[in-house]
Amino acid sequence: MSRAVKVYIKGKYAGILEEIDRNHYSFRYDDTYYNDPDTPPVSLTMPKSQQEYACPFLFPVFFNMTSEGDNRMIQSRNLRIDENDDFGILSATAHTDTIGAITVKPVER
Repeated sequence: MSRAVKVYIKGKYAGILEEIDRNHYSFRYDDTYYNDPDTPPVSLTMPKSQQEYACPFLFPVFFNMTSEGDNRMIQSRNLRIDENDDFGILSATAHTDTIGAITVKPVER
């Protein structure tokens, strides 16, 4: 079963990040965001494009938003999320107070 989050940059909706399974991830910019010349890309490695990005692992820009080491262990225990579930940890922790301009919010299905 796939999971998805809405990606925001400085509070502006930028696109959808989806985990199809633990070996297939995709990101697609929202058309309105893409067409606004004043909006920045999610990262230098993912310039604004109308094509979907695909990756066999969680894109580095999003993986780097997750915690490491003891903090990750504590978060996964407190949130009852598998410590190896990068997408789950990102989804549960990156909706407020992140380092940088990106936040994510789970897609309601």
